[in-house]
Amino acid sequence: MASRVPARLLVLRRAVTQRLIRPGRRQPSPDPGRILIAHHLLLGDTLMLTPLIAKLRALHPRAEIVMTVPAAIAPLYQRQPYGVTAWAWDPRDPNSVRPLLARHGFDLAVVPGANRHSWLALALGARWIVAHAGDRPAYTSWPVDDLVPYPDTPAAWGDMVAQLIDGPPPPPYDPADWPAPDCAPSDPPTRPYAVLHVGASSPLRLWQPQGWRALATRLTGRGYAVVWSSGRGEEEIAAAIDPDGRYASYAGKLDLPQLWHLLRSAALLVCPDTGVAHLGRVTNTPTVTLFGPGSAVLFGAGEFWRASAYRAVTVDPFPCRDQRTLFKREIAWVRRCQRSPQECTAPRCMQAIDVAAVERAVSELLERS
Repeated sequence: MASRVPARLLVLRRAVTQRLIRPGRRQPSPDPGRILIAHHLLLGDTLMLTPLIAKLRALHPRAEIVMTVPAAIAPLYQRQPYGVTAWAWDPRDPNSVRPLLARHGFDLAVVPGANRHSWLALALGARWIVAHAGDRPAYTSWPVDDLVPYPDTPAAWGDMVAQLIDGPPPPPYDPADWPAPDCAPSDPPTRPYAVLHVGASSPLRLWQPQGWRALATRLTGRGYAVVWSSGRGEEEIAAAIDPDGRYASYAGKLDLPQLWHLLRSAALLVCPDTGVAHLGRVTNTPTVTLFGPGSAVLFGAGEFWRASAYRAVTVDPFPCRDQRTLFKREIAWVRRCQRSPQECTAPRCMQAIDVAAVERAVSELLERS
């Protein structure tokens, strides 16, 4: 794994230089012309920033909005939803940091998630930096001008991030605000189909194979073609569920723009609590999400996606879903589990989700659709 040290030193040197150039008390701009969203989050967390982007655009319709993203996610923003420009970067790679530093000069920077990226915002010449309070260690927040506490009442994380900026909440999500990215042909099914995305970022989020097989049988009986999906490196998960190859499989075959188009034309998406669940909301696909270790409150539709065709299936409360940390902040109302496979040998929370509950959620969505 590449070291982060050279890139961090590059950012730190530029950040210190910016502070020396502009010493003294900083003030927010009432009408920022250039706005930065600085992060390096995973797919789902990045897509959950959409309420923030929508709010910034509504409040500052003429502003240039730029967001740093991992390179694999950047193609989803090709057509600039809400007018945002995505800058691909890797915090381990100085060669990806240098082009960012050459385009410095921002009136406002918002740092969602890890506050260590406030140093990048400072290095990029941000005159006012906003982030959530409570990150650890304390030095990660030193460049932040406005530390905003997390809310005291339960909310979806996307809505919480939007609250970093003062003003009315954004209007509900409209799929027309996010034009589809270009992609290479991927040969989708020709009749109504359901995508069963079986992969996840952790083995503790995987649903049992017999559940997927039973659901596929039910959907076939309803007249839908069933297709498997998973990320690259997760092909064996789909193969273990369907060893005889009864259903078509896109497991490991699609990049994110191709997956976007597959989901956009699907009648249904069923998946664990993973980034693809949030992609389903962005593409306006009727989506059923299976929550085991994760929180259906934190990572559900929330207010911004309240009009989406979406159902969460979970067993709540669950005894060992008892951790209260989000991005290193302790939050009293949070209930989730971030244990590793070494700490939890069997995902009982996922095993407790029965097929009947998933089928009920599917039926509700299909009838509504």
